[in-house]
Amino acid sequence: MSSRDSDQGASYRPDATLRYADHDDAVIDVHLPAEETDRLLVFLHGGFWKAKYDRRHTRPLARALAEEGWTVATPEYRRVGTGGGWPTTANDVRTAMQTLPNLLADIGKPATRTVVSGHSAGGHLALWLASEEFAIDRVVALAPVADLREAARLGLGGSATQAFMGGRPDEVDYRPADPIARLARRPSAEIVVLHGTADDTVPVSISRGLRDAHPWVDVRELDGVGHDEFLEPGSAAWLPLLGALAR
Repeated sequence: MSSRDSDQGASYRPDATLRYADHDDAVIDVHLPAEETDRLLVFLHGGFWKAKYDRRHTRPLARALAEEGWTVATPEYRRVGTGGGWPTTANDVRTAMQTLPNLLADIGKPATRTVVSGHSAGGHLALWLASEEFAIDRVVALAPVADLREAARLGLGGSATQAFMGGRPDEVDYRPADPIARLARRPSAEIVVLHGTADDTVPVSISRGLRDAHPWVDVRELDGVGHDEFLEPGSAAWLPLLGALAR
């Protein structure tokens, strides 16, 4: 992802922007389909939890998913550099999920089926939400940072995991934040993970490790797909993504 990607997102304005708390980043963009639907997709953006990446770089994807018949909500959250990091970032995402049903009802767009998805660090947050007490039907994590300890060991994102957790790997208790640990208690939501075998940003070994630890997680490897194709409608990852969201 680049800053140019965020700039391009300005061409895909949301239909509504809702506020879930009183800090600057406490907003949720909503992209609406042409026809009424009760299907809600909550999409959490990635960017290694860094302030330089925000929800705007997912707007082309959100608009394309709305055209596929979803109400798409993309929450913003505080990130490293804007007061975020663990646990603030996760608390923001939790609050957004708690308030979203009423916010959507207020604009006449209630939902009865909820799918949560996220890309990269957003995939981490989507998997983290799966272990919380929410009425989520399915989680679809895209190239997720599913094992924080391993991500820190590998130095992914320029030591982004250490910055997110706020300490050296040997000094941090990863378990409250780490999907691979939290999913030891199987949630009610179905969990699907899509990961490209050509990903050189978050290697597919991360998702393979999640599957090894929890064989019930549906990990689907996409041959030759890299990291950012998941954000590009019409890419080799597009149809597998639509299929994972729908069933």
